[in-house]
Amino acid sequence: MSDQTLSFSGSLDRARMVRERHARLVDALAGEELDVLVLLGQGNVNYATGARMPDADQAQALHHRAVAVVTADGTPPVVFTSAPERVPTDLGADVRPRLDLEWEAGAAQLRDALPPGRLAVDDLTVPLWQALADRDPQDASGALGAAKLCKTADELECIRRAQAVNEAAITELEGAVAPGVTGTELTGHFVRRILELGASGSTVDPVWQVMASSIAAGPFSATGDLVFPTVTTQQPFQAGDVVFVDTGIHYEGYQSDYGHTWVVGGDIDARHREHCQRWLDTVDAVLEVTKPGATGRDLTRAAGEVYGRRPWLAHLYLAHGTGTESAEMPFVGTDLGEEFDASIVLAPGMVLVLEPVIWDDGRSGFRSEHIIAVTDDGFDSLSHLRYEAYGVDR
Repeated sequence: MSDQTLSFSGSLDRARMVRERHARLVDALAGEELDVLVLLGQGNVNYATGARMPDADQAQALHHRAVAVVTADGTPPVVFTSAPERVPTDLGADVRPRLDLEWEAGAAQLRDALPPGRLAVDDLTVPLWQALADRDPQDASGALGAAKLCKTADELECIRRAQAVNEAAITELEGAVAPGVTGTELTGHFVRRILELGASGSTVDPVWQVMASSIAAGPFSATGDLVFPTVTTQQPFQAGDVVFVDTGIHYEGYQSDYGHTWVVGGDIDARHREHCQRWLDTVDAVLEVTKPGATGRDLTRAAGEVYGRRPWLAHLYLAHGTGTESAEMPFVGTDLGEEFDASIVLAPGMVLVLEPVIWDDGRSGFRSEHIIAVTDDGFDSLSHLRYEAYGVDR
């Protein structure tokens, strides 16, 4: 494997990033009137402490997961982990052996180690739920959401770098897409390349989904929704296939999100170009109103005014955030409705992944993803996708 990596122009201070995230969590605990925060979600543990489990063994990462305890008094967090070498020293964390929370003994150990006070958790195993019943644990999403919603400059740089690696790997891969090639082949090349370019790991099983021309052709979920994404297979691509691409990697624990639409064989006709242009026009309309103080409803209204109706499939949405999780707040254009969208007010540091789906039933459609960060007076693009194949120079 090559040791080639990308060079980045932006600066990144990892120690400062960890300290600022911890400080934000402490402030959020006070805002939610909480004393203790117990984190089992690995993205949340990483956010609170910088600790990450090795990605090579996913089973170990799931079942031997690290646990973080953060307190409102601002003292260094406690981290229970089987990988103490992966806990940064910047916060002076109290690193302890991992706990097996799938069993009563491990859950009791964690319970007995927690300080008194009002408690919130982000996840619970059944034994831990039983062990903490007397503490009446609250949902940690309020404190986590308040801390994570607006990113620091270092967090934005991590997302920018993750996206640069993702896009570089994809660009090199596009030339390999041809009739007879399989999705599993693309996945193998992609995962190898992102690691060569400096990614910390892959967080989304790469999606190369051939889309049917109409919703009626399926495939469908148990609830009757069109399924996206489906599992990558060894089925060879055929000339003319419309492929929705979706990949996600991470850099220093921060996610990228790449989406695009490919036509196998490169035979892009007027219909395909029209779909792409409608997608770009929709996103441009959203960007036109994107600034601090705008609401999620402003974004959905702008998209609808250009497209004429809801420009995404029923079970998808207009935009989602990203950070230490592939999809996190804010969510815009969901089935929660217009009142919820109106409650989302954009602020500097918020990150949005714009991903409307242009669907022309009977003629398939177009999907891509554009990542932006809200700035003091507008937005900054964190992704730089290309559309020359569709006759658009961006």
